[in-house]
Amino acid sequence: MNMFPRLAALPVQRLMLAAMLLWLAPLSAPLSAEGPLDRLSGLLQGQGPAADDILHPDRAFQLELRPFSPGSLLLSWQIEPGYYLYKDKFQAQSLTDGISTQGFSLPPGKIKADPLFGRVEVYYGQNEAVIPFNATAPGLKTAAIEVGYQGCKEDSICYPPIKQTYTVALAAAGGPAAPQPALLSEQDGITQRLKDKGLLLNILAFFGFGLLLAFTPCVFPMIPILSGIIVGEKQQMTRPRALSLSLSYVLAMALTYAGLGVVAGLFHFNLQAASQNIWALSLFSGIFVLLALSMFGFYELQLPASWQARLSGNRAPGGALKGAAVMGVLSAVIVGPCVAPPLAGALLYISQTGDALLGGLALFALGLGFGLPLLLVGAASGEILPRAGAWMETVRRGFGVIMLGVAIWFLERVLPEAVSLMLWATLLVTTAVFMGALDRTDATAGRAARLGKGFGLVLMVYGGVLIVAAASGGGTVLRPFAEPRLAAAPAKQSLPFNPVSGPAGLQAALAEARLAGKPVMLDFYADWCVSCVDMETHTFSDPAVRAALQDFILLKTDVTAHNAMDKALLKQLELFGPPAILFFNAEATEIKSHRLVGFIKPEPFIRHIQQALAL
Repeated sequence: MNMFPRLAALPVQRLMLAAMLLWLAPLSAPLSAEGPLDRLSGLLQGQGPAADDILHPDRAFQLELRPFSPGSLLLSWQIEPGYYLYKDKFQAQSLTDGISTQGFSLPPGKIKADPLFGRVEVYYGQNEAVIPFNATAPGLKTAAIEVGYQGCKEDSICYPPIKQTYTVALAAAGGPAAPQPALLSEQDGITQRLKDKGLLLNILAFFGFGLLLAFTPCVFPMIPILSGIIVGEKQQMTRPRALSLSLSYVLAMALTYAGLGVVAGLFHFNLQAASQNIWALSLFSGIFVLLALSMFGFYELQLPASWQARLSGNRAPGGALKGAAVMGVLSAVIVGPCVAPPLAGALLYISQTGDALLGGLALFALGLGFGLPLLLVGAASGEILPRAGAWMETVRRGFGVIMLGVAIWFLERVLPEAVSLMLWATLLVTTAVFMGALDRTDATAGRAARLGKGFGLVLMVYGGVLIVAAASGGGTVLRPFAEPRLAAAPAKQSLPFNPVSGPAGLQAALAEARLAGKPVMLDFYADWCVSCVDMETHTFSDPAVRAALQDFILLKTDVTAHNAMDKALLKQLELFGPPAILFFNAEATEIKSHRLVGFIKPEPFIRHIQQALAL
């Protein structure tokens, strides 16, 4: 088979010269440190022997084979930018009597339209796989393993098949070993299952993933949004009506999330992250403020008559089916769940295969899964909510306060902490005033009135605490003195991260770590990522976690701005957004099997760290 895609376009004289060079290679080898493949590469490009634009295969593809566990070896490879290896060309066989390699599986590659072989899976960057072996002869300490592979330079030459022999020390207690799967991170495993499983099984699996995501903090803000839509309905509320509003909201949200996922996978563009700017968040917060004021009775929120006719004449845009769908679309963009392993796996599958249909269906099933609890909330609301009277007005005002809180919660992502605390304090104090916290209590007041006033006083006092915290430059509404100036006890310490930005910043930091001979942990963070804040608050502040990471160099890249450098780094590492944590060994090679996406509690995180150190 012709291994050089552009061979036909080369002059006959150059081909003859290349053939002579290969034939005379043994004679010329002592005269130069440059190998025949180096000289052949330069000649094929129309340059002299000193050409350096095409690397020697040993430099383009750096492979390492080392002991992994009794009965298995770890094969890792680092590919230079602009080069790739074919997945199906990897081979491994033992040259030592008494040692036999068994079948091994490889991690998923990236689909490429190759000029030689058509659509094939190839590898870029770095990766690794486990090679099991069976030792039948006792007392063997080392083994000679021959590894075969083949690769190309992008839009240039393809190298002939290459074979290298590695002498590897065997781990103690060799013996027979059962075949082990390739080392895959959770999201890579999900990507592989998308490739291997049938359509129905994938859809059912992602629906289950969505149900699990429904109990993460990222989805909680959708509950008051949907409940507010139902409360804002002017018609007599029934269970079918509430269910139809909820279904409109959830379907629009799931369809939007599937569409955004397909776009992100195909073009590596995350609209959800791009929407986390002050203009988009201010617009969405303003919508909630308008809806809240309508619930307080300041005005009747209506569309123009011509629009009302198109929306089936419903007076309340928040309660109309199309209005609920619009809120579902906005929720998917602004509120939707943070990046989690199932979502990352589906996006990675779309980016590798270009299969937008299966990827989109999986993401739609994911959206329906985390929307199912919202459907239950909506269906129950049709029976639970009061039908009419003073109670209904109280419920409406209560949801008005909740909507104002959601508006502030959105703006917290882009506002200074002190400003956010003042907004929370204003909301609490104003609510307390309307609850009668400062009114004189009549002796004949009932229990409900006294209870309401007591609760209002609590809100007013806490609002005062937030004002003091804001004046001292405090933290969040739940932890006003997270950076205390007035508190006596010190706050929990987080990890001492070193900031890095963009691919160049990461490479420089990894080069320093390689010189120091220390492993590296890289954390992807954003202010608008709820799970990132949870990791900072609950996991990184844990003393046992800090102790487990004392031998690591800790790096953090803040992608809150989602600028060009942030996007370049995310694309280079095949990530679609935070939260994500990557581990690198002492040689600055990523341990891809130990990628973490999503929130993880301290105990399992410590076990994960220990496993990474053992590799």
